[in-house]
Amino acid sequence: MQENNKRKNKEGQGGNSLVKRIERQLGQLSRSEKRVAQWIIENVASAVDASISEVAEATQVSQPTVIRFCRSMGMTGFRDLRTHLIAAMQRPDNYLHNDVAINDDTDDAVVKVVESSIRALVDLRTLLSGMPFQAAIDKMVNARQLIFVGLGASGYVARDACHKFFRLGIPCGTALDSQTILQQSAIARSDEVYVVISHMGEWAEMVDGMRCARDRGATIIALTDPVSSLAKVATWVFDCHPPEDTNVFTPMSSRLAQLTLLDGLQIGLALELGEQAEENLKLTKQALFSKWSQDP
Repeated sequence: MQENNKRKNKEGQGGNSLVKRIERQLGQLSRSEKRVAQWIIENVASAVDASISEVAEATQVSQPTVIRFCRSMGMTGFRDLRTHLIAAMQRPDNYLHNDVAINDDTDDAVVKVVESSIRALVDLRTLLSGMPFQAAIDKMVNARQLIFVGLGASGYVARDACHKFFRLGIPCGTALDSQTILQQSAIARSDEVYVVISHMGEWAEMVDGMRCARDRGATIIALTDPVSSLAKVATWVFDCHPPEDTNVFTPMSSRLAQLTLLDGLQIGLALELGEQAEENLKLTKQALFSKWSQDP
């Protein structure tokens, strides 16, 4: 039995992105939290099945210390940690979706995709109270320009956000490739706000660019993993990291969470701008209706 547990733990650790995150954070943890971290790194599979009391006993720390470790990792508690560990340990037999098996029939597959999206939004709702919406909106109101940043699949989310926000009457732009991000950040201004979307938050060029923009006085709003490299250079962080392996699967639930957060920011900004935003939204809509009515 002991040999089987060792083998399971070794298998569970391979390629585990969450373990790598924990390893990166070791230097920022207290001594007692490090004991919890080291035990999880060495006993991933056991940690998935363990209770909080078992982890506390194994590491000779208190249960509140285990909870503090979970929160230091950007999670709400021990149950949240276990959920992320399970997701990180998954070894898919296909590259379709993390909840869909290759032999599922169409009806079952569709239900699983929808349920996964619902879970992502429910989990997101539990985190909303800790997100800096008002602080971010206060900065956006007086911004000279909003710049939406994203690479790969996140670039499509950034482009969608730009399309929504410009209709409020605030100049908007995008930076959707490494070269543009680096060049744009090199001339960043203190009255600009960068809205950066990244599930993992570890693109080196993106992190370097946002660090440069921040050093030049720009505001950086990041929708990302709160313990990522991107989060460390951001002015404000919106915890947007649903348990989804985007290295394997095309982003689905994570993209939905990103779009929802951005919709919330856009509505909040519109409310802050008041009648000006309402008038701009009306004019942009009327411009389309006017064009359509003139077409033969």
